[in-house]
Amino acid sequence: MEFLLLIVIGFATSFIGTLAGGGGLIGMPSMLVIGIPIHQAIAAAKFSNMFSSFSSFFVLLRQKKIEWHKAVWLIPISLGGGITGGTIASALPEKTMTLIAIGLLSFALGLQLLKKQKNDRQTSANIPKKLYPVLYGVGVYDGMFGPGQATLLMYAYLRNGFEYLSAVAFTRFQTFLSCCGAFFTYLFAGHFNWQVAVFLAIGSLIGAQTSIRIANKLEKCHLQIILNTVTLLLIIQLVIKVAN
Repeated sequence: MEFLLLIVIGFATSFIGTLAGGGGLIGMPSMLVIGIPIHQAIAAAKFSNMFSSFSSFFVLLRQKKIEWHKAVWLIPISLGGGITGGTIASALPEKTMTLIAIGLLSFALGLQLLKKQKNDRQTSANIPKKLYPVLYGVGVYDGMFGPGQATLLMYAYLRNGFEYLSAVAFTRFQTFLSCCGAFFTYLFAGHFNWQVAVFLAIGSLIGAQTSIRIANKLEKCHLQIILNTVTLLLIIQLVIKVAN
């Protein structure tokens, strides 16, 4: 019965996470509820995200929503961020990371609602160099714990003039890279459980492919509403978590 629950959890996490980010706040609490230890849960989440994020990125790459020679610059930034975050995961308490997430998500949502967004482009833009420190920082955060990591990336790309599906493509590729870096730190630390991770990954793959196909059929305004709504719900859930 547990393997079915893990598949469902993986599907829901990846489906929401691909469209708007924040899937980790569905998956992580759900795994803890069914009795999976925290470090095993994080390791399994990174493992499943590696496959689901790359699968959705590859679909968008084939659809030319992103160009490989522009995405390749993310490899050292995001992989390095994930390794750094996974290495220092034990240095900061979970409550501190949650407070950081609340602050960053609130700031991102405020920018999106209060400032005029740049005009979208038809194809993926070059990543501006001023974004490199931001992308590395989000990669570190994702390696440590990462609730709302994909949402923050989505806002960063959208604020810099990327078309929505291009922003999704860059976000999924960066998620793949940072999760790779973080996963191996958890693996070498002995926190990986194959029985948990494999079934979670199966659900994540199905969820990622489903959400990409739905995203292609939705209007930009609908996708933006989903992103803003998920962000607000993430902030509320994190605030409640800190209060308790």
